Amino acid sequence: MVRVTTTDRRTALRTAAALVATGTLTNLTTSCTPRPATAHPAPTAPTPTAPTPRHFPAHPTQLTHGPRTHPRIALTFHGAGNPTTAQALLTEAERHGAHITVLAVGTWLDAHPALAHRILDGGHDLGNHTLNHRDINAMPEAEARAEITACATRLKRLTGSIGTWFRPSRAARASPLVTRLAQDAGYPHVLSYDVDSLDFTSPGAPAVTRKVLGEIRNGSVVSLHFGYADTVAALPAVLEELDRRGLRAVTTTELLS
Repeated sequence: MVRVTTTDRRTALRTAAALVATGTLTNLTTSCTPRPATAHPAPTAPTPTAPTPRHFPAHPTQLTHGPRTHPRIALTFHGAGNPTTAQALLTEAERHGAHITVLAVGTWLDAHPALAHRILDGGHDLGNHTLNHRDINAMPEAEARAEITACATRLKRLTGSIGTWFRPSRAARASPLVTRLAQDAGYPHVLSYDVDSLDFTSPGAPAVTRKVLGEIRNGSVVSLHFGYADTVAALPAVLEELDRRGLRAVTTTELLS
């Protein structure tokens, strides 16, 4: 075995350096130097999976109810008011295995952003109920557009989606102009209702219960509100009677699917 001394190594290195300098040896660094590690892109955050608006071709642009042929109904809530009341209503619905639809006011989302994910995490629908809850049908076009798109922007920032539905504020039905503006913003349908609980008038829990149960039927969409004690007190009796009648409370998306 040939022994290589330190002197021999130095001589070999000087010789190789000279060959590189003269161009005789060009691949010394390529063959001897480890290649740099391949750069990989940094991991990105998971893509949000919040539901997006869907078009239901068999249904009108302005929806007041779902199919009358199936024992399902949609409880829809105007999203505003005390967050504690909202939490209580969500918890009560989930205790009964019910899914609801929340149409959120943009300024309410600003004040309580965590509720957007709380709603979605519970399996509920989340939609747009304008930025400031003003009389949108009475607004000039530019202002009405801004009310819709500003709320959509907040929903998109919080959840990755503009929400599944748009409902006009301070009106049971959207005007033709507001309907067009909602479609321009990405909502194929405007969500109205065929049963108004009138809970916002604070008539007392028994009156809310009677109103809802007296008018509800297959496919109904019910208008209710977060933020009212009567609604919280009425919801258990409403859900229990729906169970007794064999009516399932589902999201509006489920109602129409």
